[in-house]
Amino acid sequence: MSKQKKLSHLDETGDAAMVDVSQKRATSRRAEASCTILLNATSYDIVQNNKAKKGNVLEVARIAGIMAAKKTSELIPLCHQINLSNVAINFKLSESEKSILVSASTTTTDKTGVEMESLMATSIASLTVYDMLKAVDKNIRITNIVLNFKDGGRSGTFIRKKSSSQKLQ
Repeated sequence: MSKQKKLSHLDETGDAAMVDVSQKRATSRRAEASCTILLNATSYDIVQNNKAKKGNVLEVARIAGIMAAKKTSELIPLCHQINLSNVAINFKLSESEKSILVSASTTTTDKTGVEMESLMATSIASLTVYDMLKAVDKNIRITNIVLNFKDGGRSGTFIRKKSSSQKLQ
């Protein structure tokens, strides 16, 4: 029988509690998250050809994602404040799907993981794209926000397996 995993943010009575990492040692940790933004032809053209009146959509989204990663512990109540070594936001445009794959990679040398920072960066970068394009396309869809990879720390390496349910819809 496999050992049942315990939720780390609950104490013995079931109340919310921040995990005590004071006895852990700092180790190198990395994570990558991604999501897909589905656009209409007009909004895709605006992004692809840098025609937005508010500025370069992807560069503004990149900066927003980096800023978000740095503020993760301020927005997620039980998330530790960590020293980020790097945050990288990348965009891959697909003309055939009229979509943007947003990915965020984060690194740190600290006592706790950096997954939430990658997920936060991905989420806010994609929401920024929405904000900059909503005047021309309110049907934008942000889908499949997922952790793709993490390594470092006690739990080791995680690599998301690709599945048919993760294809663009």
